Amino acid sequence: MPEALKSRTAKLERQTKETSISVELDLDGKGEYDIETGIGFLDHMLEQLSRHSLIDLKLRAKGDLHIDFHHTTEDTGIVIGEAVRQALGDFKGIRRYATAIIPMDETCTRVSIDVSQRPYLIWKVNFTKPKLGDMDTELFKEWFQAFAQNAGITLHIENMYGDNNHHIVESCFKGLARALREAIEIDPRASTQIPSTKGKLGS
Repeated sequence: MPEALKSRTAKLERQTKETSISVELDLDGKGEYDIETGIGFLDHMLEQLSRHSLIDLKLRAKGDLHIDFHHTTEDTGIVIGEAVRQALGDFKGIRRYATAIIPMDETCTRVSIDVSQRPYLIWKVNFTKPKLGDMDTELFKEWFQAFAQNAGITLHIENMYGDNNHHIVESCFKGLARALREAIEIDPRASTQIPSTKGKLGS
């Protein structure tokens, strides 16, 4: 098996006074998931991320939900992002760039990424309601920000149009999943190369 096709997996734990999180993932999986965060809507979104990226994801999170959902939401983004970066290793052979356009009924969202260890988030998404179920809609930006920073990904998310807030946020997670699936895929024409003229990605 070529070096670039060796196991791309990660297993991490993160403990703070606010949350306790463990994650296991396989970038070359089948989209199988086992997720428990204590936040039903967040579980649903992370299941979409796993299924549509084909990343196997097992995650357990316990947080200070008696205060609010902020710490648990942000910290799951941190840990999943760290795990993705760890599993990518030296980033050798990946396609690096990808864009996904996701229609969901009346909604359409575009997600573009550069897996480069140059973290940045552009977030052009607006919601018309403060909550989805029990979850504050403002927390979704926090999740994507934490993920992008810790995965080392330039991430641009733009909801081009849409009315239903559930559809809008779900199309964001599905867009990330599909773009990530393509960007981290091994390019058979360059499976032993770093996708940069610099010879390395990031610092």
